[in-house]
Amino acid sequence: MDISRQRSTASGRTELGSGATAERGPRARTKRLMLETATRLMQAGVTPSVSEVAEAAEVSRATAYRYFPSQAALVQAVVDEGLGPILTWQSTAADAERRVAELFDTAMPRIEAFEATFKAALKLSLDQWARRQAGTLGGEPAFTRGHRIDLLQEAIAPLKGQLPPRDFKRLAQALSLIFGVEVLIVLKDIWGLDSRRTQSVAQWAAGALVRAAVAESSGEGGGDDSRVAVE
Repeated sequence: MDISRQRSTASGRTELGSGATAERGPRARTKRLMLETATRLMQAGVTPSVSEVAEAAEVSRATAYRYFPSQAALVQAVVDEGLGPILTWQSTAADAERRVAELFDTAMPRIEAFEATFKAALKLSLDQWARRQAGTLGGEPAFTRGHRIDLLQEAIAPLKGQLPPRDFKRLAQALSLIFGVEVLIVLKDIWGLDSRRTQSVAQWAAGALVRAAVAESSGEGGGDDSRVAVE
């Protein structure tokens, strides 16, 4: 499935397009309808169940569950659609800081465009965590998150031979704190920054982290007492 087929209409409603590599036939159209419906609901701030999407799409529950056997599977599919070109991001830059900047340039506008969808997915993740802690989650499949791990490790790949493995992993972990919908929650919702300023702060922090990791590795950033162990 082409994961970069979403577009925004003039009215601001998000649609899932029918890219050249799209699946065809009645089954594909039904699945596409469900994804479009789920995206619309999540862009409105709802974290829908499979049954709720089936009802909104006027699809039978039995059919809906054949495509998406759990809420986690449905939400994951919508999130992947929303991420779109972020998931296929690549860079030819040889400089890690440049690559990280390019990733942020690609990802942040897309994350903001689908902010409601990603916040709805985050809500599901937090809700499942709370139920797991309370012992009430049962056998419900977990909604997993983790695209940022591969993306950030790819962005700092030029440093793989320069940084010790522990430091390379720590840098990716540090960058993950400022990459994703969480940075919008902090900078937009808490600090009240606009889109331009949010992007600027995130880019500045990312660049600072990369430079600090490189400086420390070359002996310019302090001794071992400043290092944090990574398991």
